[in-house]
Amino acid sequence: MIRWDVSVDTASPAAGAVLLIGIPGSGKSTVASALAARFAAAAHIEVDGLQELIVSGGRWPSPEGDEEGDRQIFLRARNACLLAGSFVAAGFLPVIDDVVVRRAHLDFYRTAFTGGPLHAVILAPGAAKAMERNLTRAKRLTTDWSPLDAVMREELADEEIWIDNAELTVDETVDAVLSATGLRGNRS
Repeated sequence: MIRWDVSVDTASPAAGAVLLIGIPGSGKSTVASALAARFAAAAHIEVDGLQELIVSGGRWPSPEGDEEGDRQIFLRARNACLLAGSFVAAGFLPVIDDVVVRRAHLDFYRTAFTGGPLHAVILAPGAAKAMERNLTRAKRLTTDWSPLDAVMREELADEEIWIDNAELTVDETVDAVLSATGLRGNRS
């Protein structure tokens, strides 16, 4: 028998969310999944997956610029924040991963997420390492996004948490994220 009177939210919401950002190939999805696994209750929100929910009319960003693609960048960010807020209220730490290289995009996340502190962490292995990773992974990109590294370094230079994960293992990167954010995972 299904109970319909069960509360989804808990008396102990999660302590905010983590937003892992960087250029394609920086390790966001891999690190986000490993970071979430360090907590007893956590969720990985892969923003590319939210974009893939659009069955028709979806537009991915392009280096040439595309007004509709740019609008959808903010749509998926808004949806990531709504989903993250729901997870927080239910006691799950959300770990969001997205390509965020512009100040306006990061500021949008900070405004749209209302579920507590948003710990923005920039994974920055450098353009060459990101390109190397892109060439060896199953989710291979056909567009060279490495120029976004310079844009990110200029526009987000004043951000506090930058992790150069070019030579770090996934576990070492997760340890660095936990140390930089002050969050404490309770699973190893």
